[in-house]
Formats: sequence, C-alpha cells, structure tokens
Amino acid sequence: MTSGVTAVPGFVAGGIACGIKPSGDPDLALVATEDATAVVAAGVFTTNLAQAAPVQVSRRHLANGRASAVVLSSGNANAATGEPGRRDAARMCELAAQGRGLAADDVLVCSTGLIGIPMPMDALEVGVPKVCGELAADGGGRAARAIMTTDTKVKEAVARAGSATVGGMAKGAAMLSPAMATMLAVVTTDADVDHATLQRALARAVSESFDCLSVDGCRSTNDTVLVLANGRAGQVDEHAFTAALTEVCGSLAEQMARDAEGATKFVRVRVVGARSGAEARIAARAVANSQLVQCSLNGNDPYWGRVLSELGASGAYLEPEAVDISYNGVTVCRDGVACPHDEDALTRALAEPDIEIRCDLRQAHGDATVLTTDLSHAYIDENRRTS
Repeated sequence: MTSGVTAVPGFVAGGIACGIKPSGDPDLALVATEDATAVVAAGVFTTNLAQAAPVQVSRRHLANGRASAVVLSSGNANAATGEPGRRDAARMCELAAQGRGLAADDVLVCSTGLIGIPMPMDALEVGVPKVCGELAADGGGRAARAIMTTDTKVKEAVARAGSATVGGMAKGAAMLSPAMATMLAVVTTDADVDHATLQRALARAVSESFDCLSVDGCRSTNDTVLVLANGRAGQVDEHAFTAALTEVCGSLAEQMARDAEGATKFVRVRVVGARSGAEARIAARAVANSQLVQCSLNGNDPYWGRVLSELGASGAYLEPEAVDISYNGVTVCRDGVACPHDEDALTRALAEPDIEIRCDLRQAHGDATVLTTDLSHAYIDENRRTS
C-alpha cells in the first residue's frame, strides 16, 4: 500500500539498516523519481548559523531548482564536522547518483542524529548502493521509518489539490522550535508547478505549520523541508496547491508534537485579539516556550498567572487588565484577574491529553496558534545525556 511520499505517482522510496545506529534499526532512506529524471524542487532550511554539512550541500545542489532524489540518514547529524563533513555529505550524493544513474548535483542530502561525530562512511559506502536497489512504489513507509531517531511513530501525510496529490514524511521529536524543528521532511507532488511557485508555496506552508511548532525552544543545525514536483497530474490552481501542501505540512507538524520526547499532553496555545497576526504569534510562542507553563500542564495545574506573565513579557502589546485566559473552554482569568469558574469542569479539562490555552488580548483581530507540549520528567531523562 502506498503512503506518504510514494502516495504520489512517479516517486519511489526505500529504507534500510546500514549500520549507522548501534541498535541495528533502519537508518538510511532514499526518495527518488521513478524514471530517474530531475524535476522541479524547492527547500526551506534551518536559520541556525551553525548549519550542518548536509544543509550546506543541499543548498548548493538546489541552486538550479531541480532534483532527482533525496538521500537521508539517521543516527548521525554530520553537524560540526567541518570540511570532512561536507565531503561526506557530497559523497552520499555521489553514491546515490551512481546507484540511480543521476548527476550528483541532482541529489539532495539530509542527516539527523548526534552532533559533532564523523559520519561512518564505511557503512554508507555499502548502504547507499543497497538502498538504491530496493526502491519501490510502496516504499514510503520504510523510508519514513528509516529517518526516525527518538521518534516512536512513523510520520506521514497525504492531501489532494484538484487532480494532483501531495504526500510527505517527516521525523522530529525534540529540539522543536520556530523556524522549524529538529526535523527533516520530504514532500512529493505530481502537480505541474514552476520553481518560483513551488518555493513560494513551500515557504507559506512551512510558515503556517512547522514554524508554529515549539516543544522546547531549541533550534537545530539540520532542519530541512524539501519538496519535489514531477508535473504528471498537470497544472493545478496555486491556492489549492498551497492549501494541500500546507495541510500535509500541518499534519506532519502535529504528528511531531504528539510524539515529542516525554510529552503527555498535546497543547495548542491560541492567542486572539492581538493587534496583528504577527503579534499574536509572538505572544503564543512565548507561552508555548515557557517551561513554567509546560510544567504546570504536566501537573494538571491551571496556573494562569504564568500564562499572563509570559504574554506580558512576549513583546506583543497588551493591556493586562483586558486579557482573558481559558483552558479547554473554561475561563479562569477575565479582565486580567481570577474569575469564578466550574472547578470540576476545569479539573476534567486539565486531565485531557489535548489542551487548548486560549488567550484573548482584546485589542484587535490578530489570531495565531502555536503547538507545544507539557514538560515531563521523561523529557529530562532523555536529554540529560547525549541523545
């Protein structure tokens, strides 16, 4: 059964274990055009100035706006590895190109995992040719599994835009912060779009999805979202295509938040009534990034004072005595002060695995939502050591 990136006709994928991960779990994936031709491609990358070697190489290879394949490894980020790391990333592209009969510049590369450790190229010298020989039209799920690190679930999504299909896969469970996350995402489509349109649609989709996700406020060295369009379905309305691309990216972002390290609650922080959408996002992000708020959520404690404090410090304009705050529809703060509410309803609300914190600034019509989670002991246990 086709899924994710191979739900789109004309794309093949595969995933194998090649020995990067000591566990023996799958750690190498390839997504490619079925006929080995270069197609229109676009990308969005981390804004972290400490960009990993694969990001640097993929940026360079995307200069012509086309690609035939994406090779992805997990278990080693190939970040903070200097010139040898860039050579290793370029070599991964060469190996995939040789295995598929492509030009090396038409291959993009992504890696995720531990920072500062040289790539185990002996494993990749064998693994990349092997995965090239195992590509299939039903290989999307295997590819999605092979890019997982601390993820516990495969992340895939599919949407339609008129006659076209958009399919995607992603990984990410921690260091999830605005300007994307410790995440890799590959999206495919059979829509016929030019490079400028594809890049514009991807930028919009990322802005409305991955950029609205923050689990711990940390921004990675390797964040990459790539999209390849083979044009087989013909032209589609740009707005419909952008909406479908945003739907896929939004689903992947939500799946990442729901699978975040140690999380017990999936949280939407929605700010309404701000002076602008940009200010609403600033305010929502401040609440989402607050460890105090996240700890309160883990303890089922509706301590709205922490929320109000973060709103006030966010940089968005507000009048403190005009703010309303609610948890899953139970208003606990009105006009900036505590208000009477149904305690039993609030207790039930905070016990739910899905929480919406709604903050009404009552200034204008700015509205934004940022996804986050609670902060648990399990998150600390995972990240108190190299992982």
